[in-house]
Amino acid sequence: MVKNRKILVVEDERKLARFIELELKHAGYEVDTVNEGQTAIMNIMNNDYDAIILDLMIPIIDGTEVCRRVRKFSDVPIIILTARDGLKDKVEGLDIGANDYMTKPFEMEELLARLRVIFRHEEEVKDKNMVLTVGELTLNKETYEVRRSGDRKELTKKEFDLLTYLMENQGIVLSREKILNKVWGFDFEGETNVVDVYIRFLRSKIDDNYPKKLIYTMRGAGYTIRDIDES
Repeated sequence: MVKNRKILVVEDERKLARFIELELKHAGYEVDTVNEGQTAIMNIMNNDYDAIILDLMIPIIDGTEVCRRVRKFSDVPIIILTARDGLKDKVEGLDIGANDYMTKPFEMEELLARLRVIFRHEEEVKDKNMVLTVGELTLNKETYEVRRSGDRKELTKKEFDLLTYLMENQGIVLSREKILNKVWGFDFEGETNVVDVYIRFLRSKIDDNYPKKLIYTMRGAGYTIRDIDES
């Protein structure tokens, strides 16, 4: 049974829309259905959908324009499901941002399989993004675990947030102002040297006992983390 997946079906053939809705619900998805493009865009703006099944030939705003507009504010997966089966139509649909393209008539099992592929890919990307790596240093954003060369490092929440920001931007020099705004917030009113203090804290935990250093000071510019050979 699928859990916590919500899908919007945009289809103006009401019998077909109802059929897709019932099949998706039977597979365990939550489903909304609309039959024209303007309402579809509003729904997508106001709801957190996990996928959109989109017909191209719908009234008010056609599916091509819906896809184009949605891509300006959302990367929600879109599967185009349409009677247009020409190569030009398929290429255009994928070029404007659709993740997949199916033509009618179709088999429901294939549609369900394509949804599973999209969701599986998203989970793989999410899992990959949860773990940051710089050399032998790893940080897991989900478990809050930090290790260097297999040794677990105990960090405070602020140290963890600072290290995360550095590792997400590895190789990029981050100014004290950028770090302060990102990690402590725009309304921080404490000492301005707090960044330097916490960089020292981090170095004492992840750099001081290792021959290769990862955190670098760029004089007059800020700090960066990177894995380089200094030989």
